[in-house]
Amino acid sequence: MNGKIFIVGIGPGDYNKMTLEAINVLKESDIIIGYTVYVDLLKPGFPDKVFDTTPMRHEIERCRLCFNHALESKIVSLVCSGDAGVYGMASPMFQLKNENKEYSDVELKVIPGVTAATSGSAVLGAPLNHDFCAISLSDLLTPWEIIEKRLRCAIEGDFAIAIYNPSSHKRPDYLKKACRIMLDSGADKNRACGFVENIGRENTKATACTLSELVDKEVNMFTTVFIGNSKTEIAFSNNNEPILITKRGYQT
Repeated sequence: MNGKIFIVGIGPGDYNKMTLEAINVLKESDIIIGYTVYVDLLKPGFPDKVFDTTPMRHEIERCRLCFNHALESKIVSLVCSGDAGVYGMASPMFQLKNENKEYSDVELKVIPGVTAATSGSAVLGAPLNHDFCAISLSDLLTPWEIIEKRLRCAIEGDFAIAIYNPSSHKRPDYLKKACRIMLDSGADKNRACGFVENIGRENTKATACTLSELVDKEVNMFTTVFIGNSKTEIAFSNNNEPILITKRGYQT
């Protein structure tokens, strides 16, 4: 009998910030497989488990590894940061299963997790409290022309935006490019924005600024950026920490 594969969103990776369902599934698994960085985050909370890893950009190899273990009647958990269905590994796993007959009897189940848009939003207050969209600036798998079109449409529709993958060593200026596209698309230079580094991990840091100020900010690959809609405001918490408030229209 074939095994089973859980595709598990582990949120930021901290044990206390995972869902109870995710924790129980990982405890039930014979082997936990994932990107090296995420597996290292999990090891302290699951010291008795068997782990296997692949490096970045070896995602399909990682998926096949899961199926191979499942064909040996093992219960496998493939872990992803955030939510497995939001820029995660759920899609390639289902794609491989549908395209390969030898995997057809392996059961897949997605276990949701807390994605960066919602966990980062919690740090910044309420930046996504009305209609919003998520856009990744990584052009590794998506042409930049498509990303640019999505940014322009999001501004035209007055969505709040959660920006994933805003920067990397090979893409240090992509956030700057995105800000200029949004400004050219009609976004006010004083539109409220913010970003959160290391969400749910050590040294979490939140910053609020205007869109024109965001153009010159430097962020890393562990940062999620939030662009408010035209009504979003910058405020401060009781601890004088910056927050964003995107109003839903209630009269107060």
